[in-house]
Amino acid sequence: MTGPGDADAVFVEAPARLHFGVLDLRGDLGRRFGGLGAAIPTPSLLVEVGRAAEFAAAGPDARRAASFARRVTARWGLQGAARIRVHRAIPAHAGLGSGTQLGLAVARALAELHGIDAAAPELARAAGRGRRSAIGTHAFASGGFIVEGGRPPESDAIAPLLARYPLPASWRYVLAIPEGPPGLSGDAEAAAFRRLPPPAAREVERVAHLALMGLLPALVDGDLAAFGAALSEIQRITGGWFAASQGGVFAPGPTGMLIERFAGAGAPGVGQSSWGPTAYAIVRGDAEAERLARCAREWLGTTGQVSTGAFAAEGARVWRAVTKALRD
Repeated sequence: MTGPGDADAVFVEAPARLHFGVLDLRGDLGRRFGGLGAAIPTPSLLVEVGRAAEFAAAGPDARRAASFARRVTARWGLQGAARIRVHRAIPAHAGLGSGTQLGLAVARALAELHGIDAAAPELARAAGRGRRSAIGTHAFASGGFIVEGGRPPESDAIAPLLARYPLPASWRYVLAIPEGPPGLSGDAEAAAFRRLPPPAAREVERVAHLALMGLLPALVDGDLAAFGAALSEIQRITGGWFAASQGGVFAPGPTGMLIERFAGAGAPGVGQSSWGPTAYAIVRGDAEAERLARCAREWLGTTGQVSTGAFAAEGARVWRAVTKALRD
């Protein structure tokens, strides 16, 4: 039996995403950006959204959640407002797609509450996400390993999904999120992209060749050594494209050290997710992942966060529940 303080709420749980690299910063063929990435179940986001007369939000990243709710409500012309509780948040500005996952989760919950059938690209447009990378949008929709195709200049379309593959069940990621300067986001990120010099055409061609004839075949074959070698080289090349804005191939602080030590400890694939500071390694099996996670904790000492797990084979989960009315 429900009472006057009970309310219908929508829960959305969404994975974080690792961004493995941009495909093209030149745009010679009419499209720019594009990218590679994968969904990971930890860290993850859990939000609860219910109808309300006024906008209110509680929990980590509450202010940003409320801003997304206002934006989506205005975009879709929805009646009323929403009350939001962020039960669990992805670390912000760490290179894990926290803003996109939060924006899409809030939009998805509002769509459910108001009976709107909207696919992930429309959720992203409503929330104002996906302006450059669509890895997070497609990871939210389906999980797995994602290849997206960039978009033409002046277009507000979400970059199309070119390929989606499950990662082998035995592959594991190890994340190390050091304390330090946050990765670029928002206006600062947009300004950084405007300042970046175009990379050499030969390097763009090399990244495309590595992705098409190295990374993807290795993924389909389950060849972790070949996948890791291609990924690590893509990271080295594309990191150089961003060096002018981030101060080096990898983010300032301990990120580069972590990547170098992951490789030295035997990880087949290593890199930095997006602007960092998150460093990652890809290995086979729980035992190897736990060994590398212990090493990362020793390297970080008493600071930072370390997590490990299998890759996410599915996107966001959505369910409804009758709960006590949301309170601040």
